Amino acid sequence: MYIVATPIGNLDDITLRALQVLKDADLVAAEDTRHSRKLLQHFGIERPLIAYHEHSDLAHTAGKFAEAIESGGTVALISDAGPPL
Repeated sequence: MYIVATPIGNLDDITLRALQVLKDADLVAAEDTRHSRKLLQHFGIERPLIAYHEHSDLAHTAGKFAEAIESGGTVALISDAGPPL
């Protein structure tokens, strides 16, 4: 599992490492999928995206994380508005 801070404002402020993690992730979890989908689309990254925030079904989401990791995959948890996440 990777925790990836995303840029505030200008999408091109994202780091190269953050982009690589997102490209390689099997699952991306985001606070707001609407906001995060724009970021992923901007960089041509197509990955499954799930919501992860205080109103999410945390048991379901944690299960998705566990499934991905147990099968040898990676999960990227991204912020909506930069660090800290």
